Amino acid sequence: MQKSIFSKYFRVCAVTVLLAILVLGVMFMAFAAQYFVRDKLDLLTGTSQVVQRYIRLYALEHSEDQTVELEEAILEPTLTTLSESNNSTIFLTDVNGSTLFCTEGDNCELHKTYRVPPDILKKAGEGIYAENGRLGNYYKTPQYTVCTPIQVDQSATIGYLFVGSTSEDLQEFLKEMVKIFLICAIAVLLATFIITYFVTLKMVRPLREMSAAAKKFGQGDFTSRIRIDSDDEIGQLGMSFNNMAQSLSTLESMRRSFIANVSHELKTPMTSIAGFIDGILDGTIAPERQNHYLRIVSDEVKRLSRLVRSMLNLSRIEAGELKVNTAPFDIMEVICETVFSFEQSINGKHLDIRGLDTDKVMVDADPDLIHQVVYNLVDNAVKFVNEGGYLEFSFNVDGHMTYIGIRNSGEGLSKEEIPKVFDRFYKTDRSRGIDKNGVGLGLYLVRSIINLHGGDIIVKSAQGEYTEFVFSVPTARSKNPSLVKGREKEYPGQQNAQPSNPEGKPKA
Repeated sequence: MQKSIFSKYFRVCAVTVLLAILVLGVMFMAFAAQYFVRDKLDLLTGTSQVVQRYIRLYALEHSEDQTVELEEAILEPTLTTLSESNNSTIFLTDVNGSTLFCTEGDNCELHKTYRVPPDILKKAGEGIYAENGRLGNYYKTPQYTVCTPIQVDQSATIGYLFVGSTSEDLQEFLKEMVKIFLICAIAVLLATFIITYFVTLKMVRPLREMSAAAKKFGQGDFTSRIRIDSDDEIGQLGMSFNNMAQSLSTLESMRRSFIANVSHELKTPMTSIAGFIDGILDGTIAPERQNHYLRIVSDEVKRLSRLVRSMLNLSRIEAGELKVNTAPFDIMEVICETVFSFEQSINGKHLDIRGLDTDKVMVDADPDLIHQVVYNLVDNAVKFVNEGGYLEFSFNVDGHMTYIGIRNSGEGLSKEEIPKVFDRFYKTDRSRGIDKNGVGLGLYLVRSIINLHGGDIIVKSAQGEYTEFVFSVPTARSKNPSLVKGREKEYPGQQNAQPSNPEGKPKA
């Protein structure tokens, strides 16, 4: 069975917390035991020092020939009281380790039977000796023992003082500490598991939402979005996911719109072609009118050819397959040749051509692609210029870029239309009545070609006055002569200009 990231993360956190508490418990018990032993030995050492002071005072107050029995009778009440106060055993030995006095009295069979090992006495003679053990097998079970030599006025050692206590207190102490620690550990574990559960659930919630949304994306539904509650890595991932969803939704809308537009643009001429040909074949169209309708069929076929060619060029550009073969050339020649090709339409509208009296304008670009750009822009200008109006060309060199402007007088574009003129298949309401053969791909293709050259294109318009497209291409390395007279300082960045792509890249 597939394990969820929630269960994996929760198990990792739980195991980590358990190990941390286990290590903490072991260290805590070790330090507690060490502290208890040290405290116990310090207590016995303090008792030993009190007894030593009492013995020295006793020795100073009594003559040297007093018997041991008398000493025991006098020492016993005080030492017994001290031993009972801290639950310890006090006994005195001679220099050979034989017991002279024990606070356990007649019950002390051990101290009267055994002698303290010489090595222990030797260590005690060097100062205070303390241990937690069996006193060299003197005891059958481990004991806390402190031993100090008995000396009067810094003279020779006359015996040894032992203060001991059972180690069973440590076991009782550790048992109580374990109980306290377990209670605290269980409380901490419960709180930690609850907190970890909800924190983990909150962390994986965006991932689950992404998984569910991704499944919907696979079914074509791009409406799902991720709730973003933080600005950490998960929040940034959710934001990126939402941006991706928005991009996919936009692309899907563009794809559907593209298919619908292409279908419409193909259907209209194909319907006309089929209708006219069927009319000629079945005799519906009179023989004297057949040439007229065949010319219409020819125009529709050319329209289909332009549509397919434009779509192929766009596909190659967007797939990155179109190779740009740059070379220095005079763009003035391209513009003049293009204008001459529209001579009939220009004369028919009685247009005034301006700005072609300029010297060479050398650019570094692909001549064939730039010819498509110029042709589309001039064709667009000639279509929408008003009767008796003008076409005006302008040039400006600004650093490494050359800006070429193509302006036509006429009705112009509204503010709402300007941002849309570079969209695929977009045609204004006015152009639908004037441009019967266009498919709305010309300006989109123009922008894509210009962006391939690292340039940009903008549109400016004033309603009732003019429309102007200004595009930029790299300047040729050879220095251009002084160009334009008058308007060359307007580019780039004129008022009411709409950039095609601020980043200089074609849209996908």
